[in-house]
Amino acid sequence: MAGVTDSSQALAGVTVLDLATFLAAPLCATLLGEFGADVIKVEQPGVGDDLRRLGPAAGGSGSSYWWLVEARNKKSITCNLRDPEGQALIRRLVASTDVVAENFRPGTLERWNLGWDELSRIRPALVMLRISAFGQTGPQRARPGFGRIAAAVGGLSYISGYPDRPPVTPGTPTVPDYLAGVFGALGALVALRHAERTGQGQVVDLGLYEPVLRILDDAVAVFGATGQVRERIGSGTESAVPHNHYRSRDGRWIAIACTNDRMFARLLQALGRPELEGDPRMASVRARLAHREAVDELVAAWVAAREAAEALRVLEAAEVPSSLVASVRDLFEDPQVRARENILRLVVPLVGALAMPGVVPRLTRTPGRVDRAGPTTLGEHNEEVYGGRLGLSQTELARLRARGVI
Repeated sequence: MAGVTDSSQALAGVTVLDLATFLAAPLCATLLGEFGADVIKVEQPGVGDDLRRLGPAAGGSGSSYWWLVEARNKKSITCNLRDPEGQALIRRLVASTDVVAENFRPGTLERWNLGWDELSRIRPALVMLRISAFGQTGPQRARPGFGRIAAAVGGLSYISGYPDRPPVTPGTPTVPDYLAGVFGALGALVALRHAERTGQGQVVDLGLYEPVLRILDDAVAVFGATGQVRERIGSGTESAVPHNHYRSRDGRWIAIACTNDRMFARLLQALGRPELEGDPRMASVRARLAHREAVDELVAAWVAAREAAEALRVLEAAEVPSSLVASVRDLFEDPQVRARENILRLVVPLVGALAMPGVVPRLTRTPGRVDRAGPTTLGEHNEEVYGGRLGLSQTELARLRARGVI
């Protein structure tokens, strides 16, 4: 593999060329970089990635908090992909690259002479991750789309919310982008393993909506077998009751999840209602589903009569799966989050202390890590990459800058 990085990390020696913008495909590159890959982020000269400007700006850095978090560990270079000289630079970089990540509309890189056929001739073992709204094939392949569209197309928005209200985008509109980044990283790693064994690269083709469709529980199988369309049921869940959010006396929300009869029996003990085990409405999962409203009302009334801390103490003592519904403020105060170092803090020039989510997953022998926040200066690593990797002189770099190529 090309590149030189810390050999203690699992992906040391892997080079990733991130041609993508905004979030999904760039996140895939970020994840690989957390485990040792050398990630080179390619940005448009004078403009940079749109993520640099989305959300609140971080101190005097000129970059958004979002950019500093999700471009972490990356090197920034600038290159005009529409210019033939810029395209030539990318092709030269691909000769020593293992993974190229991109998320342009299908056909765009081909128009720029940077498509799979062109790049795979330069490096046969190349892995090319291509994330677009609808994938590289199919009648919708040319349509644009973002996370909100992916959640709608993939079926997740339809089942999110309450039956008497409009469907909602679950969480944030970027959840599909993050899902696609994770699935894209999985695909890239599988393809890299194949390339190591055979010397043959391949395309990882991912539509932004596809990971959303993949996580719909049993909705696809149930409709295929019975024709039943899953509808919105609010904060509950289709397959178990009680499995919901309940408001405490002090206005906090508590999540409770009982997915089998043993858990429900423990819950009844905690509620001080063990006699209800014999109630036919509550004697089994199916019975409780048929009497969803009565079961939810029982639990809601008990929680509503107590402070959140007291309710959680009783539920925990009974080993009932439960938790406070945490705000971001609660995450910072959570002792479990602290113990697992799920929130990291870096010191960033012009920003100061910067908090960000930690590395996931946790590996015991080759853990991932965050060495630095996203580069605040556009093209910060032009000389290192173009000079060090490609051997371009200062004179040549100056000429390319003057022409707007880099």
